[in-house]
Parts: sequence; C-alpha cells; structure tokens
Amino acid sequence: MWTLHAAPVKKSCIFMTLVLLFLLFMASVPVHAAGRAQEPGDKVVVVIDPGHGGENLGTTQNAAYMEKDLTMTTALAMYDELSRFEGVEVYLARTEDEDLTLKERAEFAAEKDADLLVSIHYNASESHASFGSEVWISLEPEYHAYGYQFATVVMRQLRDLGMHLRGIKTRVDSKGKDYYGVIRESVALGVPAVIVEHCHVDQAEDALHCDTEEDQRAFGISDAHAVAKYFGLKSDSLGVDYSDYPTTLPDVSLTEMVPRAKYDDTPPEACTIELDEAFYSEGRVLLFVNASDKDSNLIYYTYSLDGGKTVSKLQAWPVGDILTGVYEEGFLLELEIPDGVTPDICVRAYNAYDLFTESNVLHFTQAFDGAESQEEGSGQGQGELAIEGTDPSEDAEMQDGTPLLVPAGTPLSEKSSAVEDVLSVLRYLIPVVFLIFMILLILYLFSGGGHSGQTR
Repeated sequence: MWTLHAAPVKKSCIFMTLVLLFLLFMASVPVHAAGRAQEPGDKVVVVIDPGHGGENLGTTQNAAYMEKDLTMTTALAMYDELSRFEGVEVYLARTEDEDLTLKERAEFAAEKDADLLVSIHYNASESHASFGSEVWISLEPEYHAYGYQFATVVMRQLRDLGMHLRGIKTRVDSKGKDYYGVIRESVALGVPAVIVEHCHVDQAEDALHCDTEEDQRAFGISDAHAVAKYFGLKSDSLGVDYSDYPTTLPDVSLTEMVPRAKYDDTPPEACTIELDEAFYSEGRVLLFVNASDKDSNLIYYTYSLDGGKTVSKLQAWPVGDILTGVYEEGFLLELEIPDGVTPDICVRAYNAYDLFTESNVLHFTQAFDGAESQEEGSGQGQGELAIEGTDPSEDAEMQDGTPLLVPAGTPLSEKSSAVEDVLSVLRYLIPVVFLIFMILLILYLFSGGGHSGQTR
C-alpha cells in the first residue's frame, strides 16, 4: 500500500511559490545595463557627420565664420585622431563642401553598418545670450540608452575643455518622434546617432572657444577621445588605453528614458529671493536665492534692479552637476548697487531648455548712496523694504553688453551625489538580499527545519 507524504509536496509548493515571487519581484525592478549598454561587433564603425554644407550654411550669427566650415574643421580633426586607435573604422559623411540631406547622411551610416553616427555642430540662440555645450540624443529606448552613455563621455570631455554644460537632451516633434532629422532618420535605419553642439558662436565668451582653427580642432580631438573611451579603445601611437573606461559609464535602462534627459516644456516650479543683509555705505546687497525644477536642471540665472524691466546677462547657476542631476537649489548672491539707486531686485532661474521663472521683487525704499549713508552714520545694515511677489515677464528686455552689476554666487551648502549613490546601490542590493533570503529559507525547509517532514 502506497503512503502519500505531505511534507515533500508542501516543500515543493513552498519552493515554487518562492521562485514565482522572486521572478515577479525581479520583473518589477528596472533592468539597468552594467557598463556600456551597447554591444558593437568585433570592429567598431563610426561615422562622423560634419553638419550642414553646400548652400546649407548653418548658423551665420558670427560674421567671422560659417558653421559649415567650423564643423568640417572639427570633423577632420576628429577623423584624424580617432583613426589612430586600433579596432575602429572611421568614415566621414562628407569630405567636401556639399549639400547632403539628413536622410542621405543616415543612409550613408547605415551602409557602413555604423555603430554610431556623431553629427558635429555649433550653436546660436535667438537672444545671443546663451552659452555652453549640449548633446541631443534619441527618444527611442535602446538608442536613448546608447546615446545617453556616449553623450555623458562627450560632456565630460567638454567640461575638461572649460565648457559650461547645458545638458544631455531630447526633443519631440508633433508626432511624438525625434525632432532632429539626422537622429530620427538614423534610428529608423538602426544606427545610434547624437548631435554635439560644441559652443555658441554668437556669445562673446563662448565664441572664444572656437575662435581659431586650433580651437576648432581641439573640439574634434576631444570628441575622438570620447568615442574611444565609450567603446574602450586603445592606441599604441597615442599611448592611451581606454579598455576599462566603459565601467565608468552611468547606469541606464533599455526600456525607459533617463528622467533628466526628457524634454521639458515647463519653466522651473519656483524661484524666490530673501534679503540677507544690505550694506548701504558699501553699495552691496546679499540675497538668498532659491529655485527648483523637478523636471530639468537649473543652468542659468539673471537678476534685475528695476523689477524685471531689464536684466543682466546670463550667469551660470553657481553649483551643480548636470551629468548627475544634482544641483544647489539655493545660493547666496552678492550684488553691487550703484550710488543713488533705490532698487527693485528680482532674479530669474533658467532650466536646461532656456525657460525661466521670475522671483518675487524686493522693493527698497532707501537709496544706496554711500556719502549720505556715511554722514548719517548708518554704516551697514538693512533699510526699510517691502517684499511682494510678481508674475514672470516673458517680454522682459535682455540688456546687451556687460551687466550693470557684478554678481558672485556662493553656495549655501555643498551638495553631493551621495543620495543618488545610495539609491543606485540599493537598486542592486535589494534583489540580492531577497535572493539570499530565499536560498536560506529553502535550505532551512529542506534540512527539516520546523519538523514539517513528519506525518501523523
């Protein structure tokens, strides 16, 4: 007569239940790539696209040069430098001053079975005030992941050249697809593509970075090393080996976009200022500036003495790392006030998409007149003032040239990426701990723990 023992069946059910729970748990955890998400073939193929060409001049906002010439100089330098690395084939989408459609550039990259297309560009803004470097990448999940990791290396390189970073960005067209044609057409053909905007040729300080052929070539050499680092290449002739560099790339999801790279069409949520201290005899004011934007990084600020009618030129947001998304929401701002001026002070905070929010206005009722203040013996201290909110003024005039005031942003506290680091560790630690717990529980059950193996 056969006897059915319940214990093994019970243990098997428990085991299968635990396995199912583990699989469900792992399925709920986003899968992030370790190191480089993209897996190229044995030989890396890169296509360099010098933007514009022929009758397509690109930006001509700087009379000294046309963008199509800048991009060619940079692309040729990138080609020469990258060709010195082993294990890579390098092609130029155009080698002459010729017109090419965006689709033709993408088709050329696809014909070469390219692992990456890098489109070289220079920037300009409507206000002629923006400055810094940015990289545009695809919206499409896998290509977004590849683009974000590569763009991170490009940004690191540009930061080393002294560039202000505007961020790694995406832009959406009316159909919900990639706005930029060279990216959209390339991705449609299975080629990862990015656009590198090196600097703004129409902003005085930024234009100094591309003022000479040597400067333009420096950008190309920087881009070449970004490619080499991303793919882990080495060069005996250059004496560099980037084989281990891909381990430093940021974690990405192959199914979801990086939140801080998503297109943001909204201004910062808040911008406020508070008076810290006014020094009437010295013509100085110290303000606490606070701003926040949950969807994008803060990259600039401006200030005004006349309630927003005119504003200073753009200033870099004092503290932050746009590559990690960690930035200082508040900082101490020192402004110099000319003698005889009774200011109405406000500040604007700008995000990575150049949208701004204007702060409340601090209305001062006492003029900053050094001679008068000293005669009255006021020395330093706060005058009577009123604080009230104002609506952002989209039509505020941008003041040309050097600002009337000289700001000095000082961080209130040093923020680090510690929180992000902890979350990153926990993201991987939790599944491991859960797995260890299940293994221990299974071992406990199958070793006879709880005496569940006996029948009555």
